[in-house]
Amino acid sequence: MSPLDISRRDLVIGLPMAAAGAALIAGAAQATEPSFSFLAIGDWGRDGASHQQAVADQMGIAAKALDSRLVVALGDNFYPNGVESAEDPRWKTSFEDIYTAPSLQTPWPAVLGNHDYRGNVQAQIDYSAGNRRWRMPGRYYKISGAEMGAPQLDLFFLDTSPLVNDYDGAKPGGAMALNLAGQDPAAQLDWLDRELGRSTAAVKLVFGHHTIYSGSLIHGNNPELIETLVPILQRRGVRAYINGHDHDMQHIRIDKLDYVCSGAGSEVRPTGRLDGTLFAMSRSGFAVFRLSGATLQLEFRDFNGSMVYGAEVGR
Repeated sequence: MSPLDISRRDLVIGLPMAAAGAALIAGAAQATEPSFSFLAIGDWGRDGASHQQAVADQMGIAAKALDSRLVVALGDNFYPNGVESAEDPRWKTSFEDIYTAPSLQTPWPAVLGNHDYRGNVQAQIDYSAGNRRWRMPGRYYKISGAEMGAPQLDLFFLDTSPLVNDYDGAKPGGAMALNLAGQDPAAQLDWLDRELGRSTAAVKLVFGHHTIYSGSLIHGNNPELIETLVPILQRRGVRAYINGHDHDMQHIRIDKLDYVCSGAGSEVRPTGRLDGTLFAMSRSGFAVFRLSGATLQLEFRDFNGSMVYGAEVGR
């Protein structure tokens, strides 16, 4: 079997589709109309190829039905080498011309992935100044839910490439060197710890590109983030960490903290499971989050629009 054949294989671990639907219906019956909904998509920028356009079309349908308020871009926003400037044609061919549905003309808070670091990172920050959708005020930042009519929610966005060893040739194990000059991992972690501690929101969500825990056969667990980031998330009562990097959809629960991977915005790769895996699927798609009060529901939808999984996050 060729690598291409493997990448097209659907590998599903967790609730079967019927059970997933039943879980979602049960959750909906216990909740009122969701007060805040958003989508999350990672590893997507391929000029519409590898199901990117199909995923985008289904995102538009879902966003309209749910009155989605945001689309979170989880990194590796432009393949293979990021963008060179705020005028790079990839902004049009991989973003503006793909996510055209009226329901997707909402803010797109974004984080940086390792492929974005192969280009001009500052260009993705600069693009925010002249674009009505793209939101990247810095390499890491916070969005207050109170500013969006959801005071029970706070969102925290990280720049994870400087936090892992893979991209620093000077570090043990560093192999794929990226330009991380001027980045201060300790300062970023201190910022996160401090801002989480200040937050009074009932639901705190942290977004980053890299996996912390993952059953994927490609990247899997990240030892540095398990050591440095997990203690902060647990101590500060974070509901979930939401990421891309592995090209699949996963829901994992370890020590009462949920890890959601939505890295299937275009090309997919084989996935797998580990202790704590509730669901894993190797199929192009995206995540939907629906918040009602302090109850957060997760759905995964594929590039055909099928709801393939549903669960409560932080239950």
